[in-house]
Amino acid sequence: MLSMRKIQRGFTLIELMIVVAIIGILSIVAVPQLIEYIKKSKKTEASLQLDALGTNNKAYYSEHAQFVLGKATELPVRGQPNKGCCGGGGVETNHCKADSAAWAGDGVWKALDFHIDEDNLFIYNYTSDGKKFTATATGDLDCDGTEITYTKTGTSENGNPAVHLDEPTNID
Repeated sequence: MLSMRKIQRGFTLIELMIVVAIIGILSIVAVPQLIEYIKKSKKTEASLQLDALGTNNKAYYSEHAQFVLGKATELPVRGQPNKGCCGGGGVETNHCKADSAAWAGDGVWKALDFHIDEDNLFIYNYTSDGKKFTATATGDLDCDGTEITYTKTGTSENGNPAVHLDEPTNID
């Protein structure tokens, strides 16, 4: 009578090395793509916030026949010169700490109904003579000393306000 013997077989060293090699190859392909997606997602903050500012300013123009007049305080306060929000005290090291009181205390930002209530990656600036405006969002997304700047401009032609967003050319 044949005896049934249970055969136990584990992975051999060669098989394990093949699996590790496959994972390594996949990582080489996937990690750079993941880093690009992360950078791209960080950049959307500036365009979304500047779009909100532009929309608010167009609404103001409709009511007052001019854009919000003046020069706003650059906010949030920079952690270090030419380093965007790096060292800004936010939860993450490259984020500026949210400061609702600073936004509410500036008359120009208040007139624009523009404020940021959570830690963010960009420093915002605004200047207008009433006929045109320029708003910028400047940030150093990976704290390497290279800042990028988004610029939102507004003009009025024949009483119709128009806004335009210029994306940075020196992408991190």
